[in-house]
Amino acid sequence: MASASSSALSISSSSTLVNSKAHRQTTATSPHFVTLPPPPVQSQSRLWKTTAYRRKIARNVMAMATGEAPAEVATTELPEVVKTIQEAWDKVEDKYAVSSLAVAGVVTLWVSTGMISAIDRLPLIPGILELVGIGYTGWFVYKNLIFGPDREALVEKIKDTYKEIIGSS
Repeated sequence: MASASSSALSISSSSTLVNSKAHRQTTATSPHFVTLPPPPVQSQSRLWKTTAYRRKIARNVMAMATGEAPAEVATTELPEVVKTIQEAWDKVEDKYAVSSLAVAGVVTLWVSTGMISAIDRLPLIPGILELVGIGYTGWFVYKNLIFGPDREALVEKIKDTYKEIIGSS
């Protein structure tokens, strides 16, 4: 019994040696290494843009060091919209109230967005609201857009509302 177990051990150990030698031979001829893909090659245009950007920064730093204004900053002007907004802001007397209203508007927009997303997560509500929207759109088209006189009345109403908001010139 003891010799059978030792012979089994020797057989298993010799088969292990044979298998490990075979494994070593297969790895030497066909390696199973995990390799990483090569790094991406930067295109010439991207490299050129990066170099141009670095040169522009270096030029601006040199101009600031000498006390001169950089060429791009000196020649650029603010757009007309920004000038109009600055003039309107200078005319405002109670800037605290206007700023408070702006902050309140942003908070209201944020809260309403949260409420709409919460309603949208409910199971039946989005479908019902979609049907209501389709129904109202159909009613609006029938009431205001299908017939010529109704279209003209709608256009006049829009023009009157526009004049009330903007003011007559």
